[in-house]
Amino acid sequence: MTGRDHDIVLFGATGFTGTLTAEYLTRTLGANGWALAGRNRDRLEAVRRRLAEIDPAASELPLLQADVNDLASVRAVAESARVAITTVGPYIRYGEPLVAACAAAGTDYVDLTGEPEFVDRMWLRYHDQAQRSGARLVHSCGFDSVPYDLGALFSVQQLPAGIPINLQGFVRVGGSFSGGTYHSAIEIMSRLRQGASVARERREREARPLGRTVRGVSGAPHHDAAAGGWVFPMPTIDPLTVLRSARALDRYGPDFTYSHYLVAKRLPVLAGMVGGAGVVIALAQLPPTKKLLLMLKDPGDGPSPERRAKSWFKVRFHGRGGGASVLTQVSGGDPGYAETSKMLAESALCLAYDELPARSGQLTPAVAMGQALIDRLQRAGIQFSVLVGGQGTAPAGAIPDPAGAA
Repeated sequence: MTGRDHDIVLFGATGFTGTLTAEYLTRTLGANGWALAGRNRDRLEAVRRRLAEIDPAASELPLLQADVNDLASVRAVAESARVAITTVGPYIRYGEPLVAACAAAGTDYVDLTGEPEFVDRMWLRYHDQAQRSGARLVHSCGFDSVPYDLGALFSVQQLPAGIPINLQGFVRVGGSFSGGTYHSAIEIMSRLRQGASVARERREREARPLGRTVRGVSGAPHHDAAAGGWVFPMPTIDPLTVLRSARALDRYGPDFTYSHYLVAKRLPVLAGMVGGAGVVIALAQLPPTKKLLLMLKDPGDGPSPERRAKSWFKVRFHGRGGGASVLTQVSGGDPGYAETSKMLAESALCLAYDELPARSGQLTPAVAMGQALIDRLQRAGIQFSVLVGGQGTAPAGAIPDPAGAA
């Protein structure tokens, strides 16, 4: 892509996660090839001054003033960049203008959304246009859904090719979340009916792979030795992303099934988490109680550096196929912020600078970037590990309890 002023533009740079992403880009690129965008010039200048403390050259970073309510300004951002990053959520309310502008301009796009309804609406409205323009629209490039999507791909690559594969993902996290993440979660919970309707429309229109079967299996609560605790089905955007990658890539085999679980060491803790989520979902359905829920946390709030330093995540995958088993793990530090900003920034860098498959339209991280992004994240400190098995060396059913594994 030639004739663009910037390799990367970060839209929403003044928000909590946006600022962390800007700091990561500054440490990686200095002030070379990228720009900050947002609606408030004074706040953009404040972020730039903060970045200049990391690298004095950042004091010269270009600033682009843009507001989602001013479509011309959003188009100008898209047309100036090879890759546009956005951290402006909830995406169902604020995300569409930039997706539309990137699809029209042939600009690659990455975001942090965990909102299934938004992703489905954007596929229905802009996938075909992005295919024609050459744009790669890659949603969910943070903790939703990079560890799961790339972890599933990494796990499948450890098993023989061309055979049926059953894969289970197990999520354990220790950390807190920002006000922006909280507001997005409440929006998702309050729009379950709308989300189901849009998902149904997408299923009716989207082609399925020929000669291959890809299925999600919800599973049931149980104690799982491979997970190292009690598990409960986790109906988030992440298993949807994994299954979309599996439908697009033949490497997942002729018959691929995936189950996705949340893990807790003790059953009462898991029961409390599930019960609490049920109460919040019920309250989010009514406008008065939804308003009260949103008032509990300001969108600009976020955990302190000290709290983030103590946070962590581990996602294990147990894969079986062709008579072999494998247990893998994707792990890192603070999932919501330090690692999320790293995943988002590295996704944009990967699209901007790496040799990638010639694909366009709405793509998952695994389909758009695959091994190139795994390699980037490993160099950046996120671990992709084989705990047991690998390349067909462990017989199916031979995975021991890995409670002491790293």
